[in-house]
Amino acid sequence: MDYTTHPELLEVQAPHRELLDQVLDKWSLRVLDELCGQPMRFNELRRAIPAVGQKSLTTTLRRLERNGMIERVVLETRPVAVEYRVAPIGDTLNILVDGLLRWTTEVLPHVEQARERFDTANDLL
Repeated sequence: MDYTTHPELLEVQAPHRELLDQVLDKWSLRVLDELCGQPMRFNELRRAIPAVGQKSLTTTLRRLERNGMIERVVLETRPVAVEYRVAPIGDTLNILVDGLLRWTTEVLPHVEQARERFDTANDLL
């Protein structure tokens, strides 16, 4: 679809903001990054992301699963285990997130300079 002839497709409405908030938050990005590498169990994710608490990780996994970004798979083992893996929709984010991370790496020095100029100018007031 051509966004120049259909500018309404680029409007950021409440559902768009909600989805972006839920997918691009701090823990969701980390979880998706880990799961893009390989399926993992809950405790493997906790070890891979030591700063996340159990409650935050549980909430993040449930939200990502609800949005179709990851899948929760019950493994037929003894004892029964659960594994999380990236779903096809979540996998489409991989290229976009990599692009955003490259962008932040490229512009961060310029952003830091702008912040310093701003802070210096506003300290004088």
